[in-house]
Parts: sequence; C-alpha cells; structure tokens
Amino acid sequence: MAEYFPGIPRIPFEGPGARNPLAFRHYDPSEVVDGRTMEQHLRFAVCYWHTFKFAGSDPFGLPTMERRYNGSGDPVRVAEETMVAAFELFSKLGVKFWCFHDSDIAPEAATLSETNANLDRIVALASKLQDDTGIRPLWGTANLFSNPRFMAGAATNPSPHVFAWAAAKVKKAMEVSKELGAAGYVFWGGREGYETLLNTDMKRETENLARFLRMAADYRREIGFDVPLYIEPKPKEPAKHQYDFDAATCHAFLQRHGLLGDFRLNIEVNHATLAGHDMLHELEYAFANDIFGSIDANRGDLLLGWDTDQFPSDVPLAALTMYSVLRGGGFTAGGLNFDARLRRQSVDPADLFHAHIGSMDAFARGLKIAARLRRDGILGGIVRERYAEWEGELGRRIESGACGFAELEAHVLRTGEPALRSGRQEMIENILNDYIHS
Repeated sequence: MAEYFPGIPRIPFEGPGARNPLAFRHYDPSEVVDGRTMEQHLRFAVCYWHTFKFAGSDPFGLPTMERRYNGSGDPVRVAEETMVAAFELFSKLGVKFWCFHDSDIAPEAATLSETNANLDRIVALASKLQDDTGIRPLWGTANLFSNPRFMAGAATNPSPHVFAWAAAKVKKAMEVSKELGAAGYVFWGGREGYETLLNTDMKRETENLARFLRMAADYRREIGFDVPLYIEPKPKEPAKHQYDFDAATCHAFLQRHGLLGDFRLNIEVNHATLAGHDMLHELEYAFANDIFGSIDANRGDLLLGWDTDQFPSDVPLAALTMYSVLRGGGFTAGGLNFDARLRRQSVDPADLFHAHIGSMDAFARGLKIAARLRRDGILGGIVRERYAEWEGELGRRIESGACGFAELEAHVLRTGEPALRSGRQEMIENILNDYIHS
C-alpha cells in the first residue's frame, strides 16, 4: 500500500524537554489524570474536510497545496487514495476518532443514486481501514451547503424539492454513519438562515427546520442509530444571519419545538467568537442547561472578522475549556474535533502533523492544569463563598418560593442597605495565571 507521508513515523511521546518537532511533549495517551487516561479524557478527532480537502485557496487566491492523494483523474479513485492517506495520518498521530461530511469522502455524481453508490464504495473502504486500525468516527454529517441547489438553504429552502434533497442526503449520511460506528451525528446549518428579510418568511423557515430535525430524530430511531444528535451553533457566514446563532438561541429553538430530548450541542470556539462570546460562555451555558455534547476545537483571529479556523494553540483557553468539561462530567459520546485548517503558506504535508501535534499538546497541558484547579478546589471555593448568603434563611426562602415581594420589602425596610462585597476578579485571574505557568 502506498505511503503518503513518507519519512514521518508514528508520533512518539518524548516529554517536555523534547527537541524533536515530530514528537509530543505533553500528550501521553496513557498518562492518568483525574482517574482516566489522557486518551479517554480528550477523545481527539481529525476532521476530514479541512485536513484532506482544503488546498490553501481563499477568496483572493488559488490553491497552494499539492497532495499526492488529491490528484486528478477518476474522482472515486482519488477519494479512495485520500481515504487511505487519511488513515495513515490518523494512525501516525495516534488519534482514535475522525469526523466527516458525506461529500468530503465521496464525490457527488449526476444523480442521487450514483452519488450514493460512490459513497457506499468509499464507506466500504473506510470500514476496512477502521477494522484494521480500531479508529472510528466521532461523528458524521451531510454537506447541505456547497452544492448550488442549497444556495438558499436546505431545510429552510423556499423550495420543498430542495427540502426533499436535503432529507435524502441526511438519510444516507445517517445510514453510513451508523455503518461506520459513529459515536454521534451533527447538523450544521451552513445556509439555514437569510441574506435579507425582504424575501424571507422567517416563521415558515424556522418551522420547516424544526420539522426536518424531527424527521431526522425519528429516522435515527427507525434505523436503531442510538447516538446523540448535535446542533452546531454559528451566527453568520455563509449566511448573514443563521438560525443556530449561539448556544442560547439553539436552546430556545429546541425548547420551542419540543426537540430537547433528541438534540445536544456541538460547540466550536471560532463560532463562539463570531457570536460575540468566548468559548467558556458557550460551554457554561450548555452545561447549565444540560445540552452539552461535543467540541470543535479551533480558534479565530480576533483581528479578522471571519471564520479563520486556525489550529488551537492557546494553553489558557484549553485549560478553561477542559476545566468546564471536567466540572460538567467529562465527554461521553463527544470529544475534541480539530475543525481547523493549515494556513495558506503552510504547504508541506508535514505541516499537517506539526499543527495537530501542537494542538494535542496544548489540550494535554490544559487538561492537567484543569485537573489541578479542580482537585485544589480554589475556584470552586471562591464561587461558593461569593454565593454563601443564599444558604442562609433569606436565600433559602427565596429559592424555595416561600416568600414574595411584600416579605422582601419588609426585609429591606428592616435591614437597610446591603454590604458591598468585592468580586476579586483581579486576584482570581492572578491565581489562574499561577496554575497555567507553574
């Protein structure tokens, strides 16, 4: 079998003092942290689309990256070579999961039946490679945004014919995700939104989106695909406004349409940034409302106003992410998918390894910092102290619903002004820095 990344061995763990750029300094999959191995905690996944299909193009320039497996010729043969190359990279990195869209792994053809036949052929190859390696999908999904038929949306399209096309693609994508043993299935509303309200019936579009998701949940049960379904929040791009704007918007939508029992959230760092939030806000909202599912790990450039999908290398952000995940009980079916792409000038195949190594090391460091923070309980203690008065008589009566405005007015008339208490933000940030840099 051809080797697509010659000269690159399986990436070893060599420890913090390593000088080998093709080695992990912090990610030791067998190291036990807080009762579980790093591999079990982090559940790393490589995304297929950016890693194997992105060729360095941008709105201002042509592709810059040439890959042996993405050559010209028969598109199905190219897809087979790419799949083999993908499993070589997965294996050399030592990850146990991957993520894909249907159109990433198999080319679309002139008809739906021909497209499905192409997908079946590639899925058969992927299944064999999975059996050989023990690697499986963290989740699968359908591409409902690239083809011109979806230019005005998929489930929210003005045309019921396009709605039917979207349903057919999701039906098949769920079937092959089940066949490959995926641990979940994602919906990203790439064009489920609008460019202008002047030609948009928002009520109809959002109700049709709910109908579509309900059909998907029903079909999951019909085929016995017993995995979480995820919605991935994103506020804009490619649409001016997307209906899955952020975690709170998705939560309200799921509540409104009675879908909370079937869907959780796949939260992405760069999408949180575009929504005007930070990642910790989106995570904490999801955990507070029991809708957390999985994470797309990347980062954006705060000086640019679009989805740059850079590899995550920010250790403080990784630490806060993992602190939230650990406090929430850790990953179950979800994990950390590197939904990230190389920079346009990073044209060497080895750059794919450097990018993933750095990100995996960043999250390994973040995990250990988060575990220390949680074990020492210092942040938790600060929060408990700040809300301690709610454990007193007045707080208990308010939270139990035992009093109303009249009793609370009487309390204020009797006791006067409350004492001002410091939030101690600066001290807390200093404590966090000590943990990160020690």
